[in-house]
Amino acid sequence: MHCNRLRSQRWMLFAIAAICLPSNARAAEPLDVSGRRELFVDRYLIDSLSGGELRLHEPRPAGTAIKFDQPWEGAFCGYLTVLKDPAFQGRDTYRMYYRGLPTAGKDGSPAEVTCYAEGPDGIEWTKPNLRIHEVAGTLDNNVILKDQAPATHNFSPFVDGCPDCPSDQRYKALGGTSESGLLAYVSGDGIHWRKLQDAPVFRDTGWVFDSQNVAFWSPAEQCYVLYYRRSPSGVRAIARATSTDFLTWSPPVQMTFGDTPAEHLYTNQTHPYYRAPQVYVGVAARFMPGRKVISDEQARKIGVDPGYFGDCSDAVLLTTRGGDRYDRTFMESFVRPGPGLENWVSRTNYPALGIVPTADHQLMSLYVQRNYGQPTARLDRFTLRPDGFVSVHAPYAGYELVTKLLQFKEPAGAGARESAAWPLLLNVATSAAGSVRVEIQDAEGKPLPGFALDDCLEIIGDDLDRAVGWKGGGLNALAGKPFRLRFVMKDADLYSIKFP
Repeated sequence: MHCNRLRSQRWMLFAIAAICLPSNARAAEPLDVSGRRELFVDRYLIDSLSGGELRLHEPRPAGTAIKFDQPWEGAFCGYLTVLKDPAFQGRDTYRMYYRGLPTAGKDGSPAEVTCYAEGPDGIEWTKPNLRIHEVAGTLDNNVILKDQAPATHNFSPFVDGCPDCPSDQRYKALGGTSESGLLAYVSGDGIHWRKLQDAPVFRDTGWVFDSQNVAFWSPAEQCYVLYYRRSPSGVRAIARATSTDFLTWSPPVQMTFGDTPAEHLYTNQTHPYYRAPQVYVGVAARFMPGRKVISDEQARKIGVDPGYFGDCSDAVLLTTRGGDRYDRTFMESFVRPGPGLENWVSRTNYPALGIVPTADHQLMSLYVQRNYGQPTARLDRFTLRPDGFVSVHAPYAGYELVTKLLQFKEPAGAGARESAAWPLLLNVATSAAGSVRVEIQDAEGKPLPGFALDDCLEIIGDDLDRAVGWKGGGLNALAGKPFRLRFVMKDADLYSIKFP
């Protein structure tokens, strides 16, 4: 299971940290965007803005994904993971993992089990009758882990993308509490699990692991990355560690959030975004301890557990590109509690780990717990357009954006298709009156011949991957050369750009 190709974590972290320097510290160095889709969830690409804004978009409710209505599930189900498994039995399969817990108790209690659901599209879900463990007097259940406390408290799996990963360890997971440390599990099918070793693979003395401990294989960093809750100042925050083999982990690094107010982040749910894996997106639970919204009488009316309505929470958007910094471009809520008293209780509105493509990749879905501590506990689905977390929004009056200096290498296999134009692709939406045009400039900001603003074909419409057309053709002549992009927009939203 060892990934031997890249072992120098220190140099990787140094390189990643370098791209997080202020723009004036690297003005002469172009950003390498080779083959990348870049989102506007931060200001990584942006040199200047004029007349518009970065706009946070609100996920749309898409109904209930699953109800926690079985005797071994119940009001205190939590710490969910949703993933799209592209190679399970030769077909796409969506998988869901979550804690089953009918009544509240000590973290890591023997009453906790790990449940499993699956479906073909991320929309419809079934709870398969697995007959692995007897629970509540029956083998007819969807439980995959029992008597594995405390790992069942917050068991968090992922599909291992490491190219050196053996097939019987293709699925990995971490779980545990401060007493146990983080225990590692592996599986060949995502359903039958075993401990990788009896001893914990990670400890952080003095800090609890009672939140979801999120690990994944990073194709951008070529190592395993772990994000978990760590609160040195008394405010729930996040730390990170890395590993080349999933067994030995680096010392933790406390994550920073720039010049933003400290807030309690109960879960982080950080994971590589599936269309741009160099960007890690986290839909985090923002916890507001002691912020009581509903009265005792209202709590009795909705049937919430008496210990779970003294606080409230919502979900916020975090992003990072590796290293020790999160970007909190937006402090505003990403998913609000919404109407209904049942959404204003403690530990509801916690997001599941996982943002997945749905509706034949025309939408992406994320999932949020509702009605925690109540008989009606469930998981709801929300949707956005792909890349649709944030857009560069241009009003009717117009807007301009100029990027930092960029550069890309010649695409792999380009020699065999020299006659093909290498496109710049935009995820973009305009009104009927709106438009987008793009100018390519040299390092000094002068338009390149054939790629000036007047040479660009006006873009009107709503497309996930719209190719930009210029009189000068495609981007073939730009390979290896520094350039800037200038966007002139009107009544439009630009969500992402994709380079050759």
